[in-house]
Amino acid sequence: MDRHEASGSKAKDVGQAVMMQDVPMIQYRVYKSPRSLMAELKQGRVTSIDLQLPEKMDILEPNSKMPQNGVQNKILEQVVRTPGRQPSPQPTHLGVPGSNQHRILHEEGPGYVAPKFEGKELQMDQVMDQIEEKGFIPPEFIESETNWFYNELGIDDMYFQTESVEAIVNHVLSLYAGKVAAYARDDKRLEIRLDKEAVDHAVYIDTSKPGVSINDGPRYERRIDEKYIDVSTRVNSYRVETFRSGSQLPGESDQQLRCYFVYKCHFANPNPNQEETNLDTIGEKRFLQKATLNTKAIYQEIMGNVVSRTGPVIEMFEIEGSREKRLVIAYRQGSAMGIFSALSDLYHYYGVTSSRKYVEQFSNGITIMSIYLRPLPHSVSTAQHPPIEASIHQIMKEISLLYCIPQNKLQGHFASGRLSLQETIYAHCVWVFVGHFLNRLGSEYTSLASILDPNNSVHAEMLSKIKRRLRTETFTSDYILEIINKYPNLIRPLYLAFANTHYVQTRGEQDDFIPTLSYLRLKVDKVLDDGELKSLISKSVTNEHDEMVMTAFRIFNVSVLKTNFYTPTKVALSFRLNPNFLPEFEYPQPLFGMFLVISSEFRGFHLRFRDIARGGIRIVKSRNREAYSINARSLFDENYNLANTQQRKNKDIPEGGSKGVILLDVHHQDKAKVAFEKYIDSIMDLLLPPISPGIKDPIVDLHGQEEILFMGPDENTADLVDWATEHARKRGAPWWKSFFTGKSPKLGGIPHDAYGMTTLSVREYVLGIYRKLNLDPSTVRKLQTGGPDGDLGSNEILLGNEKYTSIVDGAGVLVDPNGLDRNELVRLAKKRVMISEFDTSKLSPEGYRVLIDETNIVLPSGEVIDNGMLFRNTFHLRGGKQFDLFVPCGGRPESIDLSTVHKVIVDGKSTIPYIVEGANLFITQDAKLRLEKAGCILYKDASANKGGVTSSSLEVLASLSFDDEGFVEHMCIREDGTAPQFYTAYVEEVQEVIKRNAALEFEAIWREHQQTGIARSTLSDTLSIAITKLDEELQNTELWRNIELRRSVLQDALPRLLLEKIGMDLIIERVPDNYLRAIFGSYLASRFVYEHGSTPSQFAFFDFMSKRMAKLNQDHQSLPIRVNGV
Repeated sequence: MDRHEASGSKAKDVGQAVMMQDVPMIQYRVYKSPRSLMAELKQGRVTSIDLQLPEKMDILEPNSKMPQNGVQNKILEQVVRTPGRQPSPQPTHLGVPGSNQHRILHEEGPGYVAPKFEGKELQMDQVMDQIEEKGFIPPEFIESETNWFYNELGIDDMYFQTESVEAIVNHVLSLYAGKVAAYARDDKRLEIRLDKEAVDHAVYIDTSKPGVSINDGPRYERRIDEKYIDVSTRVNSYRVETFRSGSQLPGESDQQLRCYFVYKCHFANPNPNQEETNLDTIGEKRFLQKATLNTKAIYQEIMGNVVSRTGPVIEMFEIEGSREKRLVIAYRQGSAMGIFSALSDLYHYYGVTSSRKYVEQFSNGITIMSIYLRPLPHSVSTAQHPPIEASIHQIMKEISLLYCIPQNKLQGHFASGRLSLQETIYAHCVWVFVGHFLNRLGSEYTSLASILDPNNSVHAEMLSKIKRRLRTETFTSDYILEIINKYPNLIRPLYLAFANTHYVQTRGEQDDFIPTLSYLRLKVDKVLDDGELKSLISKSVTNEHDEMVMTAFRIFNVSVLKTNFYTPTKVALSFRLNPNFLPEFEYPQPLFGMFLVISSEFRGFHLRFRDIARGGIRIVKSRNREAYSINARSLFDENYNLANTQQRKNKDIPEGGSKGVILLDVHHQDKAKVAFEKYIDSIMDLLLPPISPGIKDPIVDLHGQEEILFMGPDENTADLVDWATEHARKRGAPWWKSFFTGKSPKLGGIPHDAYGMTTLSVREYVLGIYRKLNLDPSTVRKLQTGGPDGDLGSNEILLGNEKYTSIVDGAGVLVDPNGLDRNELVRLAKKRVMISEFDTSKLSPEGYRVLIDETNIVLPSGEVIDNGMLFRNTFHLRGGKQFDLFVPCGGRPESIDLSTVHKVIVDGKSTIPYIVEGANLFITQDAKLRLEKAGCILYKDASANKGGVTSSSLEVLASLSFDDEGFVEHMCIREDGTAPQFYTAYVEEVQEVIKRNAALEFEAIWREHQQTGIARSTLSDTLSIAITKLDEELQNTELWRNIELRRSVLQDALPRLLLEKIGMDLIIERVPDNYLRAIFGSYLASRFVYEHGSTPSQFAFFDFMSKRMAKLNQDHQSLPIRVNGV
């Protein structure tokens, strides 16, 4: 009898047996385990299965016993604590190792039961027929090979039901070919690589040694990450199942087959509410069909947690009667790119392997993974690996670290076991740090700059070019990484010094946590001090460049004042740095505070020049890799300059200048919302004290002072501000009302765009020029960058009455020498759309529009425009006297610099008579000075663009002055859209304050320029510095301690409406003392400098204060007035 006859006979016998039997109606009954059910079936004691579900099922129960670790721990009380910090509930969720939170599963099997494929036997017979027809496998092996594939590899029926007979035949033949090929290898190793990718599913089969990551193999898990999991969205998702074969491969004592199956998701409800948590509504059809009640119960609980959290939910479950652990991780789609493959490297590092893994997608945008972990076989495990009962806790804690950066730049060292996860991610963070701060100019540049004359345009331009080249060519990010990769033996002691400072074991000898390997290493390895590290680096490196890079690790370690690196749950890594390492020559204005935030999707800074400081958070996107490289190189400098500009424009308000910049990674340009949320939450980790053990553990705070940051919207973040406000409230921040300005009016925000706050200040400078020069606005030809779609641009159009001849925005260029149709511009401005929607029929014959994606456009003059994008980017530099007034309301920083300013200067004369710089940093300072020297009347951004910050400051003051109840009643727009009477009146008062402050500064700069001839751009900075310096001095004199004087100044400085509604006493009680000091100092300083100039006589301040003191009671006039010699 041949193979076919034998199989056919078997099938026939089975079929007859089924037909002869009387088949009873099947009912179902719950058994403790499938094994007990099968035992009864085999003994013939069960003929019907009856399902009787109890009203309440005890699927999960607490585990009260945990092994004692017996290791001496760093005591929490020895950690430097921040005074006066308030509690913070956790924003993420971690099943705490050692507590009663993790539970035992009374379940055998994988938690999934595939529906039985009734045609499996018939399909198997067809597969063997086709294999026999192909003739590649000897007939006597066909049945055994097919049986092995169907029954020994752990593949469930879903695969066989999905795949065609032809595909299964190819897979069986491929596996057999791998076995044959092994005989031809010298090492006789069996190596199988099989993959098939169809439209709606994929299969990968690979030989795998348990507990080992193969870096030079096909890396199927990385492929699954990149092609299926990372790109999954609510609309288009993929679920993954992977199994390890239960037996070893033939002839192999340490290798098994690992099978991966990917399926396109088909949801029960593809479009649920994002907050929906019911699995029956949001689940994938295959998952709902296959998952056991236990699995659904686990996932339902976890789903409820993850929807309400910022970061991942990480839970571990014991499997009853087994050392196997079930690890469940849930997170929002797209927030942890590459984590599926990175998790394998993590548990392999700790001597653990997985038997099966599941990745489930849900239509509310949540991903949940289940990983079944077990110890390595005795033949593979080594003494260096702790038992799984200990290592599982370390794995859980490090998943949070892995979530922040799933694929770090030193992943190869981690996958190979040369470095731990903490060491590689620490080195990755320092790599980012080095890339921003090693590209410095050096002493040679300083010497050259001192020799050359900065007032000589040729010298200045040459210095500018040398500076740019030095920063871009000295140390590229790839070169820095190449150096770091050479020294894993230096990374270990450098990391150890970092860990010795910042690692905290929280509860001393009674701590239930199994100590992390970082902590154990601190007990075993010698921690080197900074001097010893310096010596070690000098002895280990091979050249000067290598020493500079590795020395930067020491600088990083010394500069970190606090970090969330060891916080059990986090969404990004944040570091509060001491900015003293910055060279004074390059950064003459010292920073007060610096935060560095790093994640896989972005990197970002937050810089501030004072303790109490305010500024916006912007997200920078990059069109391509080249643009990203440019943005990355200039990230810190741009952030510093923006914050410095903010510091100068904040001269009228209590807050100093700050700014936050988030640079999206080149591969994550669509992750703006994810990046912003991670950036905010990780910074809050360092602002709020933790109270949830195992969730937010205490951190080492070398700064030692409470910090509050005040933020606002900027580029690409305006629609994210409400989330940040609500999130601060959820995390228990007492300052949640004032954390962000620019928030929704329903949360008490005063939107700048709706009320034209920024534009009101810019317009005061434009109107001031018209007033001083007796100009008729209707005859002024105006160029504006930043179109009708933006805040500043749209409001400038609505408030302006000039003759617009050109507008440049993101869509392109719109020109009409005879004046653009005002009604059409107003329509676009109210609609907030770009000039691409301008009705070109309303252009005169000389008018035209060139969009960025157009090429070979012929202008009315006959000029041919080859490239619309290039034309748009350089239009503001076109020569000829086409405009009288230029108001930049948008555009990238340094759009006019020293190398391009000559294009708008002809025969020593500026082609643009008047410029009011609405957009931040649009023109470099040296270019401004060139333009002013060429006769341009120019008011810079730090003066003109300060309406928004004034509005934000007064919004914050209101939130600090009201209690929560009063704030909601008087400052929050109601659900029906109506505004409280106080809110409406307060907005009008804010607008008046903006116009008054702008007019005061305009007059002061105009007057001082007339008297001294000093450039207005210089005077703007001089006034800002004078006000800031006097402000700081005033806050630390006895003037503040004069209660009557203090109240008198506050009476003038505080908004009238707040004083009437709340009263001076309550405001003083509620507003922080350092904030009131800042109000006192900034008001007095700005009024004095605006009145007497930046270089007053030595008696001017005495005279100024004498007038103010005269208003007070005669009993308080004896107070001596001394302000550091002024």
